[in-house]
Amino acid sequence: MITLTKLRLKTPAILAAGILGTTGASLMRVAQSGAGAVVTKSIGCTPNAGHPNPSMLETECGFLNAMGLPNPGYHNYREELATAKKGGVPVIASIFGADAREFAEVAIGLCDLADAIELNLSCPHADRYGASIGIDPVLVREITSAVRDAVDIPIWAKLTPNVADITEIGIAAQDGGADAVVAINTVRAMAIDIDSGFPILGNRFGGMSGTAIKPIAVKCVYDLYGALDIPIIGVGGISCWQDAIEIVMAGASAVQIGSAVHAGISVFAEVADGIADYCQTRGCLVTDICGLAHER
Repeated sequence: MITLTKLRLKTPAILAAGILGTTGASLMRVAQSGAGAVVTKSIGCTPNAGHPNPSMLETECGFLNAMGLPNPGYHNYREELATAKKGGVPVIASIFGADAREFAEVAIGLCDLADAIELNLSCPHADRYGASIGIDPVLVREITSAVRDAVDIPIWAKLTPNVADITEIGIAAQDGGADAVVAINTVRAMAIDIDSGFPILGNRFGGMSGTAIKPIAVKCVYDLYGALDIPIIGVGGISCWQDAIEIVMAGASAVQIGSAVHAGISVFAEVADGIADYCQTRGCLVTDICGLAHER
């Protein structure tokens, strides 16, 4: 059991946004499989169909996706959120918007059902949303502050690695009132069909996830830990308990798992059990090893 931004989690292994988060039933299933908390898909003000297919591609070292933030709009997602709450673990609503006003509107529309809000400031393939605004510390601070003024539940800010200095963005989120940051979202990438010369994804480029980006996530978490006073949730390429321990030692208080769900939702229990066994063997708590690499 850990406490993260005043939320009690049975395990530090959390479902990342955009994975099995479309329906309340799928979120419940993940919750009951051993996840300590679940994050919904990103929800906006109005329904959005997303990018044309193909929108996802498996590569030799992970996945490329360019979904384009498909969602039914927050008015139509409330029922799914209510169902997800029946899973017995904290439910974090991932939200997005084009500006501070839209972020605040969606947060207000879901805050009575969600246990926390995760600000998607980092989607790399949705024009005018996500990383398009998440690369600007002024906008990040403005958006976080607007949501902080609008709701009284914890706020997590999900950061993009596609910047020169992620700590500048993390500090902006912290200054705006974020209770935690989530690092990282996917890395901008693309694939090209060598027979036709056409980009494979319908959006031409997308975001890389999976094992290829774990070292990037570890470095980003390490840098943020040295710069922030709020907790960091590490995400990116975590597929086993060893990966989770590594990113915790970099500075993460908990971890999110996304692409590894492709191999089965038992990954949450496996990661949680592995972390627990590691700590029990060494006579320590997760909090004892958080940021340990900074002392070495």
